Amino acid sequence: MSEESRVTFGRWVSLKYRIYDSLAEAIEPEARSLVYLHGLQRDLFPKIEQAIEGLGVQARLSLYLEPVDTFGEYDEQRVHLVERQLLPSTLEAGMSFEGIPGQPQDGLLYTVTDFTQELAVLDGNHPLAGMGLRFDIEVIDIWVATPDEIEACR
Repeated sequence: MSEESRVTFGRWVSLKYRIYDSLAEAIEPEARSLVYLHGLQRDLFPKIEQAIEGLGVQARLSLYLEPVDTFGEYDEQRVHLVERQLLPSTLEAGMSFEGIPGQPQDGLLYTVTDFTQELAVLDGNHPLAGMGLRFDIEVIDIWVATPDEIEACR
């Protein structure tokens, strides 16, 4: 197999992938697709990018990653009780907010996980934080990036 038909630095890579939890349950109902520039874009977790280095078209890979290599450990310090009156009256579980209403921005996205008439629980952890995950990956296509495409990603 030629170098151009392998996943290497500066190649566009088209993937299909599916994520499973530690009980082998699919996280989402269907596989997702991703096109990225290998070695230049940070669209993949580093351990996945390392694992697919050198693979060819139609290669398949299953890779199990610990939380530290994906979305991090679950951090209870990122869970906050917020007065309900600071939130929209149309509040629903699953709604997200940039930062905690009424406090300085911290750059995190908080999701409403529960609420009562007086309080709401906002969680700044990624929904998959603290979970070991298996990634089933298939390389669909590989092609050479142009010098301009590579430069645009630097």
